[in-house]
Amino acid sequence: MARVFVYGTLKKGQPNYQHMINGTHGIAKFQGRGHTVEKYPLVITGKSNIPFLLNIPGTGHRVTGEIYSVDDQMLQFLDEFEGCPDMYQRTPVRIEVVEWEGKSSAPEERPAVNSIMECFVYSTTTYQPEWINLPYYDNYDSLGNHGLHYVLREIRD
Repeated sequence: MARVFVYGTLKKGQPNYQHMINGTHGIAKFQGRGHTVEKYPLVITGKSNIPFLLNIPGTGHRVTGEIYSVDDQMLQFLDEFEGCPDMYQRTPVRIEVVEWEGKSSAPEERPAVNSIMECFVYSTTTYQPEWINLPYYDNYDSLGNHGLHYVLREIRD
């Protein structure tokens, strides 16, 4: 099982969360919440208002998200869903654990709050130069105060 950190539309309560839980794409087990150790620019852009984590460590905010354990089938689905490697790239990023719910047979395998773990994150180096000038967010919500409501793939033109 691999660990994946999701910060956008795949989080609980967000438009694409159903892909994480429906089981047809593999297994994704919610483990906890965290945020990036380093700052990154999280922007919302395009006519579909898609969240992108720009792979520019040291710029922006510590981004909040959810940690999942996923099997190989789910990891492959996520690669395809995220347009990896063209639109997003799956890269290891250090995440600080804020809350842990994951079940483990051995208590010593449960990461402590504030501990650091490495997770795969779908970020991008293939962004438009003007995206650097967009507002940076620390926590994505498709219905947030930004007013940039995400457009589902099924209804895009």
